[in-house]
Parts: sequence; C-alpha cells; structure tokens
Amino acid sequence: MTKVKVCGIRSYQNALMVAEAGADLIGLNFYPESPRFIDREAAGDLVKRLRARLGRHCPVLVGVFVNESAGRVREAVASVGLDCAQLSGDECPETLEELNGIAFKGIRPKTAADALADADRYGNAISADGRMPSLLLDAFNPRLYGGTGETAALDVTLAVRDAVPRLMLAGGLNPENVAERVRAIRPWGVDVASGVEAGIPGLKDEDKVRAFITQVRKAK
Repeated sequence: MTKVKVCGIRSYQNALMVAEAGADLIGLNFYPESPRFIDREAAGDLVKRLRARLGRHCPVLVGVFVNESAGRVREAVASVGLDCAQLSGDECPETLEELNGIAFKGIRPKTAADALADADRYGNAISADGRMPSLLLDAFNPRLYGGTGETAALDVTLAVRDAVPRLMLAGGLNPENVAERVRAIRPWGVDVASGVEAGIPGLKDEDKVRAFITQVRKAK
C-alpha cells in the first residue's frame, strides 16, 4: 500500500485531523524561511499531545531540516520526540551517514542523470528502517528547498524509483493528479503539502486531505 506523508503541519488539531484521515507520516518543518515553519517548543507540544491521544496508532513523525549539522538534527529529533528526520537542503552524504539511520535525504535533481548520481551518492547511507523512505524526490527548483507546487519530471522520477528500494514522491501532488502519478510511477510513498491546503500555508483542509488519501488508496 502506497504510504502518504502530509507535510508542513503547524498545529495539533490539524495534525490530529490528518492522522485520523489515514496519513502514514506527518512532516513538521523546522526551516525558518519556510511559510510552514514550526518552532521546537510548539512542535514538542504537538508531538506530545498527538502521541498521548493516538498511542501506537500515531503516524511516523518526521522533522524537515535544511542545511543543519548532524548534531543539531539529532538533538532536535530527540528533544521534540520525532521518529526521524528529512534532510531537504544541500547536505552531503557524510551528514546523512552521521545520523546513523534516523534520517533520509530529499533530492531535487534536474535530469535523470543527476537523479542517478544522487541515488549513488546517498546510497550507502540509506536507512534500513522500513517506516521511512530511502529517498524523497521533489521537483527541481534552483532557488527553493521544496514546497514549490511543481511536479517532478517523469523520466527523473522513474530513474530514482528503479535505483532505491523505497522512493517517496513529492512535488505538485493534489487530489486531482495523485492517482495518475501513483499508477504511472508506483512509488513507495507520496508527500503532499500545498496540494491539500485551504489557501493558508500549513493549514490542511480536511476534505482535500481525505480526498487525497482516498485517491492514493484506490490507485491501481
């Protein structure tokens, strides 16, 4: 079954709605320049309340970081109570290796050749934890670290899918196009942020979230 990650959540009530709608992973964005940024104190409270409410049914909780050191990422994961980290900046393979299986890399390759090179660069540090993707593929943008609303090119996506065991697809997904993308690519998981929002960055719309997850689940 294709995993669903809903990213860029900023409040406990929104996180609870997303979890109850059936999301497998929830992303909290710790990049200060993101419109979906959440600070550690608010994130810690959200995580604590969500785990208390849902127990073992709580989705996998992912912290999204951009160009932080391995030490700072590790400390944030522990202090907030996250399950793992997503590195969405220009981090080198050594940073991923230092995190020793608690993180995965987000990449934004421009071409299929770039995609294969990235898969090779980060391949030795892919986590064995089956709850998280091997790599997350987002659309190429020379200025932004994800959250662009743009769709990754099909040839680039397929190149990465065949090179790693658990590819998570991000970029430009919404309830209207996700089923087609899942059928065409067969990723391990899909990631959505702006595609299920109600016009305010970080505020997820329940109807859109449920429609998105329904479309993923029925895609064959």
